[in-house]
Amino acid sequence: MNAEAADALAAVKDADRKHVFHSWSAQELIDPLAVAGTEGSYFWDYQGNRFLDFSSALVYTNIGYQHPKVTAAIQEQAAKLCTVAPGFAVDVRSEAARLIAERTPGDLDKIFFTNAGAEAVENAVRMARLHTGRPKVLSAYRSYHGATSTAINLTGDARRFGNDTATAGVVHFWGPFTYRSPFYAATDAEECERALRHLEDTIVFEGPQSIAAIILETVGGAPGVLVHPDGYLAGVRELCDRFGIVFVLDEIMVGFGRTGKWFASEHWDVTPDLICFAKGVTSGYVPLGGVAISAAIAETFARRPYPGGLTYSGHVLACGAAVATINVMEEEGIVEQSARTGAELLGPGLRALADKHPSVGEVRGLGTFWALELVRDPRTREPLVPYNASGADNAPMAAFGAACKKGGLWPLTAGNRIHVAPPCNITPQDVAKGLAILDEALSVADAHMA
Repeated sequence: MNAEAADALAAVKDADRKHVFHSWSAQELIDPLAVAGTEGSYFWDYQGNRFLDFSSALVYTNIGYQHPKVTAAIQEQAAKLCTVAPGFAVDVRSEAARLIAERTPGDLDKIFFTNAGAEAVENAVRMARLHTGRPKVLSAYRSYHGATSTAINLTGDARRFGNDTATAGVVHFWGPFTYRSPFYAATDAEECERALRHLEDTIVFEGPQSIAAIILETVGGAPGVLVHPDGYLAGVRELCDRFGIVFVLDEIMVGFGRTGKWFASEHWDVTPDLICFAKGVTSGYVPLGGVAISAAIAETFARRPYPGGLTYSGHVLACGAAVATINVMEEEGIVEQSARTGAELLGPGLRALADKHPSVGEVRGLGTFWALELVRDPRTREPLVPYNASGADNAPMAAFGAACKKGGLWPLTAGNRIHVAPPCNITPQDVAKGLAILDEALSVADAHMA
């Protein structure tokens, strides 16, 4: 590292330590990597270490870093019209909404823009409650819906614990997860049937007349890339129709090509009443989120004011990024590429690693969104580390993550899992490189087995 790079590194680290308050962290116990640059599927530090990003930042750089067409579009939009209040009609905002609505299923043709995913969830819940006149919302354990007030109460993982006020009108239920079935199911079909029966029982005993919405991640993201068994989402749709409940799908992590479809609900041909989106809609280049709204719910607010809004709703710079991102994905066939990468490269490659490494208990995923469940014992399926592990308890996963980074791969680890979520347009060569690094790192996980 030359003197100029060393000085830049020192300045960045010093300012970060003095002034930046990092999320989900004990501030004095972390040492964030200082990133000097990004391009495509890679980022690098000031010492010249390059990392193949198998996390897509936080699962949002769907078109990779620094795509020239999108960065140019952002610059052009900034020069033309950088910002204007959300109450005005603006060409780029209208075009972003049109492009999104064209890709949503069914009649979800109205778009309410937010700044990010958690705000999308907050507003979807508000819309459902106002539309139905009911207070409660059902959400699954093993879920993540964001860190704002309602969203964190909806969340079904450990990040809720320090924030749960028990006042958000939320009821949690068990969704299907055959590998760790809460219903003692042996097959996906059994798991689906029993999970739907459990959800129906929950609805009945909570009182259908009190339930505004059921919210689900179309594919469970943060909880471990949980792909619902065939028939489950259709079954939830039927329950919602039967009891007059709004069905909300959280596509924040999996929308815009991540699973090999524009929206993951297309895999099961299910149309919800509301879709929450964010992340991939701009590939994270400028923050943007939103809610796609069905005709029936939009009609509720045709002559009744919707009591919600945001200063930066539909920010024109973000909408310019969305228009460019969607057009690039269309022109370059990135959604289709994500599907092929999953079916032909990542899926087979990860399953081959599972056959080789006994620490891999299960492989699951779609498109460019996969997870390896790491275990201490494949027979008992005991996780490699306990639920919500920290400190010494998390040592095996920490060692595995360090081995990935040493090999030049930036992993996304959560609990006892590694989530494999590279950019949707990753090259076959980089997939092969990433799998080879994972192969080496999994030997470290194997060494920590019981």
